[in-house]
Amino acid sequence: MSQGSVYYPDYLKLDTLLNAQELESVKHGRPAHDEMLFIVIHQAYELWFKQVLHEVGSVMAMFADEHVDDNGGELNIAVHRLQRVKTILGVLVHQMDIMETMTPLDFLDFRDMLRPASGFQSMQFKVLEAKLGLRMEKRHGKQYYTSQLKPDHKAEIEALEGEQTLLELVNGWLERMPFLEERYWPKDGKPFFQRLEEQYVSSLVQGEEGNAKLWKDIFVTGSAERSLSPKACRSALFIMLYRDEPIFQQAFRFLEALLDIDEGLAAWRGRHLNMVHRMIGLRVGTGGSTGKAYLRGAMDSHYIFSEIADLSSFLFERNKLPELPAELKKAVGFGS
Repeated sequence: MSQGSVYYPDYLKLDTLLNAQELESVKHGRPAHDEMLFIVIHQAYELWFKQVLHEVGSVMAMFADEHVDDNGGELNIAVHRLQRVKTILGVLVHQMDIMETMTPLDFLDFRDMLRPASGFQSMQFKVLEAKLGLRMEKRHGKQYYTSQLKPDHKAEIEALEGEQTLLELVNGWLERMPFLEERYWPKDGKPFFQRLEEQYVSSLVQGEEGNAKLWKDIFVTGSAERSLSPKACRSALFIMLYRDEPIFQQAFRFLEALLDIDEGLAAWRGRHLNMVHRMIGLRVGTGGSTGKAYLRGAMDSHYIFSEIADLSSFLFERNKLPELPAELKKAVGFGS
């Protein structure tokens, strides 16, 4: 080989990577064949978590300077990378197929040797949840969420509570959207959002009367319990309603990509829950959690972008949308 050339095993650090599987069952003198599978699967998870954090971190950096190039390539890149995250989450779900080739009895051959180690101690997954926008007060089982971590890891997770999340950055991006500003709308008629509200309320059917109040709670007064501001929600709804306009197409795909991530995480949690139930039944996890019960609670409550999904409640047919003013129509059409 010529000097300075790259050698495949060295580039990938294969000596380190392929020798990083140390079986506890071998250390105890009772080798368990399926422990190798268990380790490799979880190491693969951690590598994928690292890639997901790499993608999410790059998108957060684009939004952190309070300017996203919506007309150029930046938003397109953000959508592409979040779609990659969605694909990776799908891979994580399918890895359960391999894990489930291990039977409960196979797992029992080494399970008790792992205590108190647990997937509950995955730092990267906790960091990912925190960076996306899952704050401590909204976590299921928050009273012991960091109790199984080493002190330095616990401090790292708690420090993330003071940092901006992707959800907060998205809120700021939506608040900066200019197309609902008064300069684009005629001054001789009703405010645009009042017209939208009237159109929406007129579309409600029996049993949906409470949605009229919900409209005001979300788009006008706001709520301390909600992460997205009324202004951000108005912009998000505007994007969703007028998504076919050229300038909103990528913005709409971006919002959809956030929902895809929530869906992917929920699918992974759901598959994990079923796998844990299949493997250990109603027993507690190796880390001391309630096993299946904890996982179900997390699956049901750890949606991060659910407030964006809520906005689908306020959509109505395209043919009932108010026509956009000519100046705004030109602006959202890239000046065409």
